[in-house]
Amino acid sequence: MKGLTVSALCDEAKAIAERESAHREPAIYGVTDGKAVGTYFEHKFQAYLRTKCAYLEGSSAKGIDFPELGVDMKVTSVKQPQSSCPFESARQKIFGLGYALLVFVYEKTDDEETRTGKLDILHTIFIERHRTADFQTSTGIRQILQNEGNLDDLLAFMSDRNLPMDDIEGNKIAEQLLKTPPEEGYLTMSNALQWRLQYGRVIKRAGSVEGIRRLR
Repeated sequence: MKGLTVSALCDEAKAIAERESAHREPAIYGVTDGKAVGTYFEHKFQAYLRTKCAYLEGSSAKGIDFPELGVDMKVTSVKQPQSSCPFESARQKIFGLGYALLVFVYEKTDDEETRTGKLDILHTIFIERHRTADFQTSTGIRQILQNEGNLDDLLAFMSDRNLPMDDIEGNKIAEQLLKTPPEEGYLTMSNALQWRLQYGRVIKRAGSVEGIRRLR
C-alpha cells in the first residue's frame, strides 16, 4: 500500500467529497449538531483513506489529523463556516498555525421520505501552512513594514489588536518582524482559549491565491 502524501491526500479529499455529495445516510438524518456531523464525516474519510494509503493517524486529542504531513482536517457547515483549533501562542495569528488545513464545507439536507441526511460538500479547500495567519493582523503588519514602521509602531499595532502576550514576548515578535515580514494569511482568527477560525475569505479566494487550493 502506498504511503500518504499531500498530493494523494488532496486527490482523495476530492474523491470522497464527490462520493459523499451523492450519498444518503440514515445515521445523520435529523442531526443538527455540527460537531456530530463533522465527526461522522471525519471518521468516514479516515476509514476511506485507510483502504487507499498507509499513514499515521492523528486525532483532536493528540493534535492534528495527519501529523506526518503537517495537515489538520476541518469540517464545517456553509451556514457558518468556522471551527476551533488549539491555541498555542499569539505568534500563530501573525505567522500562521504551523500546519496546513484541509477544509470541507458542507450543506446538509434531510429527506423525510427516506429518513436520510445528505452532505453536499460545496467547497473542498487546502490551505498551505504559510497562508494560515490572521488576515487583518498579517496584512496590517506588512503595511506597517512597507511604510518603514519601527519597533514602536509594531508594538502599538499588536497592542491595539489585543494579542494575548506579555511585553517580553511582544518585543521578541516585533524584533523578528523587523527582520522577516510575515506571509499574508487568509483566515479570520478570534482571540479565545481556543482560536476560532473563520473561512469566509478562504472560500472566496480559493483557487485565485497561491497557497489556497480549491480541490472541489
